[in-house]
Amino acid sequence: MNPRRVAGRAALAALAILVIGCGKGSRGPVVDSGLPVGATRTPETSIPAQVVGSAPPAPLSVPMMPMSFAPIARAANPSVVTINTVGEETEKSAWSGRLRKRQTSGLGTGFIIDADGTIVTNNHVVQDATTVAVKLSDGQEFPARIVGRDPPTDMAVVKIEAKGLAALSLGDSDRIDVGDWVVAIGNPFGLEHTVSAGIVSAKGRTKEDVPLDPSGYYNFLQTDASINPGNSGGPLLNLRGEVVGINSAIRGGGAQGIGFAIPINMVKQLLPMLLRDGHITRSALGVRIRDARELSVEEKTALKLADDKGAVIEYVAPGGAADKSGLAAGDVIVSFDGQPIERGTLLQWLASTTGVGRTVTVGIARSGKRFDQKVTLGQLPTAPPRE
Repeated sequence: MNPRRVAGRAALAALAILVIGCGKGSRGPVVDSGLPVGATRTPETSIPAQVVGSAPPAPLSVPMMPMSFAPIARAANPSVVTINTVGEETEKSAWSGRLRKRQTSGLGTGFIIDADGTIVTNNHVVQDATTVAVKLSDGQEFPARIVGRDPPTDMAVVKIEAKGLAALSLGDSDRIDVGDWVVAIGNPFGLEHTVSAGIVSAKGRTKEDVPLDPSGYYNFLQTDASINPGNSGGPLLNLRGEVVGINSAIRGGGAQGIGFAIPINMVKQLLPMLLRDGHITRSALGVRIRDARELSVEEKTALKLADDKGAVIEYVAPGGAADKSGLAAGDVIVSFDGQPIERGTLLQWLASTTGVGRTVTVGIARSGKRFDQKVTLGQLPTAPPRE
């Protein structure tokens, strides 16, 4: 056979794999991202040995690029709602200098999590509202009441009096990977039920990455699926149609294709308390910390740190949980309740959500030596009400 013809066939075969097999790299069976709703998996493609003229490489094992996100959008749309709010704010008159009240309106998105009308959204969508109204995808409108809010995580729950509603399933945000496909549904700029798609661009984005309230708890998923004003509170879905995040923020400064979502596992952890009490009561370790990776070489040497992992205690609150357990400034927390600590943001989240009065084992590195210490968590003081 003509050598040029053989080479041409090999090139075409390789090109076909690149076109057909767009997706994640070779990881074996795909579990967490699955396939689009209603789609089927096609056989994997590999280069025949007789075409290349030598033994073939290991077969590629990649999921197919979705041909359409329409099945996901159709299944999820009945569960996505438009939230309209009316509020009131006080402003100073530019002419008289007197204070006067002005009515405000707001727009956001939410999604139904049970058939009886429980809806999850962002706190910033409803926090200043005096009245809240929910509009379903079929045009029905209902007055809503705020069941609970948690400003530190920007999470809120509202309720409408309705039965037999379509609810979305909550997925597992810990199992989603950077590069996985995701779908966002919301009401950007009032354009109801807009669908956009993209990938998870990064995980674990913190308050240093997203300039929001520095006292909040942030572990954002970053996505390039279009998120704009009005999308707030809407679902971020995986290819199974499960919610893996709540669309919450965008990067300022004119950045394009950078949006952030609250991981749904954070929501699932707080949801029972929020539904029961209307607010979150947080536990506390009673320390101020700093990431070990932020220390200078001299500071690491003084503390005899072997690596950059852990949270260094800078201050111990007198009479707090850590103080009662004998922890001290300069100690490095390397694990908490059996979970390794690499960054301070993880410790902050775990210590605040483990539970008031619960005793946990805290792994400590002190002067180059490691040991475990039992600590009974206290209660985080309640923040003063917002004026």
